[in-house]
Amino acid sequence: MGRENGSRKLYGTLYRVHERLLGRPTFAYLEELERTQWDSRDRIEALQTEKLRALLALALRHCPWHAERIRGAGLNERAVQSMTLADLSRLPTMDKKDARENRDRIAWLGVPGGAYLYNTGGSSGEPLIFYFGRWRQASDTAGRFRSQRWWGVEPGDPQVWLWGAGVKPSRTDRIKLFRDRLVNQLFLNAFEMSLPNVDAYIEAIRRFRPKSLYGYASSLSLLAARAREKGVDLRLRELRAVFTTGEPLYPHQRALLQEVFGVPAASEFGSRDVGFTAHESPAGQMLLMSESIILEVLDGDGRPVKPGELGEAVMTGLCSQAQPFIRYRTGDVVRHTDETCREGRGLHVLGEVSGRTTDFVTRPDGTIMHALAVIYVLRATPGVARFKFIQHAVDDVEVLVVPGPEWDEARRSQVVEGLKARLGEDVKVTIRLVDDIPAEASGKHRYVVSHVPLPGGLREVVSGEW
Repeated sequence: MGRENGSRKLYGTLYRVHERLLGRPTFAYLEELERTQWDSRDRIEALQTEKLRALLALALRHCPWHAERIRGAGLNERAVQSMTLADLSRLPTMDKKDARENRDRIAWLGVPGGAYLYNTGGSSGEPLIFYFGRWRQASDTAGRFRSQRWWGVEPGDPQVWLWGAGVKPSRTDRIKLFRDRLVNQLFLNAFEMSLPNVDAYIEAIRRFRPKSLYGYASSLSLLAARAREKGVDLRLRELRAVFTTGEPLYPHQRALLQEVFGVPAASEFGSRDVGFTAHESPAGQMLLMSESIILEVLDGDGRPVKPGELGEAVMTGLCSQAQPFIRYRTGDVVRHTDETCREGRGLHVLGEVSGRTTDFVTRPDGTIMHALAVIYVLRATPGVARFKFIQHAVDDVEVLVVPGPEWDEARRSQVVEGLKARLGEDVKVTIRLVDDIPAEASGKHRYVVSHVPLPGGLREVVSGEW
């Protein structure tokens, strides 16, 4: 136990030094979050109001696009300083198209600490490149640290990440891998999950003896299904929890993860544009990062839905100073709830997160990849306004593209070359330009669809039949 505590302290110190060198107030904000989570709901909403006023004042000074909309709603600098949370509805909502087309008039490039370009994951089918700053980064990391502490996991504890990576590791990727090891994290590539690789990942986890696992729900479930199929015991003594992110955690996946790893599975909810949003608590509730985000749940006409009803998550990022997201329509469907935290926190409770459905993609050599492997190619291509990727066979894929102003034949070639780099040079890639991409018959949007079945023992991960 003494050696474990010493190791945690060392890696925790290295993490603090890393964040300080990058100018991110992560641990100062973490200390603040540890206090404020126990405040009453009224006090937390007073804090949200204070941060909202500061964000709107900043937007009036530095973001012309937002300034026009705020003034168009009849608000000026003085009126903003007396706003309440109820007054937020006076402002119009914004969406990905607004953020994409007006980025240079929304972003504050002079934000303290600098503004950095970032891509959304594109799982919505609408890629977005935007700016974020040091406070947004700190909010994401501090929020994740706080929520993982609910499960007995501390910064610096050994953690395995099952996450996506580029086809060829860049210098930045190599630096991140070095950083990960400095802070006691082991990175495993979710985009290279051939059965031999998955077997190697299982052995790496057994050797690393992590306190927690973190990664895509479907990829972790795929690994768990393989371990069960092989009869490998992953109920490690040190393990406390499995944290899933990037997509909904379905009941059959939760049951599989808890059976194989012998610890609770807890879901995280967020997005690259808005950031870390909510995390499941040990009491089984999804608690909002209320100090950093204001959540509204609206119907199709922009009206608040009643408790128990589904609606679109519309969010205001209180730490999004570099490119403010104010009343941002996320496209995520959630169930509104007026519950309170069962463990006594004042944080808001998020109801059911319906999310969006994606599939695995299979290469001709049998490697199984998370859908984000192909999404990464499409999101990085200018001129792709919306897309849908369809895998008809291991060597035959089709991409529907709603073209934007920057689309041309060079972009078409960029998509084809990028997908071939992921899938293999012999794969046929067909690009079809369309005016719109309708929803499925069920009403849901699927942005990556694969008709290639997984190997029999792993099919349960996406079908739930086990």
